[in-house]
Amino acid sequence: MSNWRMPAETARQERLWMAFPAAGYTLGDTAEEAHAARSVWAAVANAAVEFEPVTVVVDPADVGTAARYLDPAVEVLTAELNDAWMRDIGPTFVLDGGGRLGAVDWVFNGWGAQDWARWDKDSLIAAEVAGRSGAHHLVSGLVNEGGGIQVDGEGTVLVTETVQLDPGRNPGLSKAEIEAELARTIGATHVIWVPRGLTRDSERFGTRGHVDIVATIPSPGTLLVHSQQNPAHPDFDVSREIISFLSSTKDAAGREWDIIEVPAPETLTDPEGFVDYSYINHVAVNGGVIACTFSDPNDEKALRILADAYPGRRIVGIDARELFARGGGIHCITQQQPAAS
Repeated sequence: MSNWRMPAETARQERLWMAFPAAGYTLGDTAEEAHAARSVWAAVANAAVEFEPVTVVVDPADVGTAARYLDPAVEVLTAELNDAWMRDIGPTFVLDGGGRLGAVDWVFNGWGAQDWARWDKDSLIAAEVAGRSGAHHLVSGLVNEGGGIQVDGEGTVLVTETVQLDPGRNPGLSKAEIEAELARTIGATHVIWVPRGLTRDSERFGTRGHVDIVATIPSPGTLLVHSQQNPAHPDFDVSREIISFLSSTKDAAGREWDIIEVPAPETLTDPEGFVDYSYINHVAVNGGVIACTFSDPNDEKALRILADAYPGRRIVGIDARELFARGGGIHCITQQQPAAS
């Protein structure tokens, strides 16, 4: 068993890592689309820096542009980028028994070698961030992304069968082999295999089912789970399936879950079809939570649920519709670095 452990995301943090949108599909085809993307990424960084240090990796070609969007308190580091989903292209930070910082460098291959993705530069970012952070560099041969795991800091990890077992990611690997690598790298002692992710995230421009849009663990023994409550949306059946499955599982300590359903936004569609808008895709920071809103009637209800689930933390909502239009949310563009001893 490894001595490395991934702490709970609510553990004390040294800083938050992000990336700034570089040339590519995230920026879109027009100046207006590029401005919208840069604005929402910057809004998250600028909100988080009120709570803790934030470092944003910026492509050298975009340093001047980034300076017009980012709060001067945000630290900028330069490295070439394809895209800006730091949760997936960056490392997963861990601590050893003595509190030493480690950084797990998963293999990143564009969410399963998808034909629209480019990752020649992004696949190097985890090593770059590991080096800049001073962490011990832990190289893994597992194709995985930070958005594909959720932990409680006590050995439990949530994954989805459609991600880690994806033949475009890890062809031929068994559940047992994947569990062994999760044990070695992040100290997982109990892996829960959620059957799938949300509908849109399972379509062509999605991740094939990341768990961080479906469920999260705000405290040991408690799950916040996405709950689509409108039968007209395909995720009505999906979320019922996931909630039923999770109700049959326990955490690493053998506790049955206290499952808190977080209603999906009332908004059902955008110009591309059924949305996967989710309040689950938030990030905890020191003393706060940066959460997704959607200019939706359920925003206030969801933020109250988050406030109850994270007592003592200030909840900051940011309109995340432009993020979701590009394939993810606030958790997807951030990566926490825990405080080392």
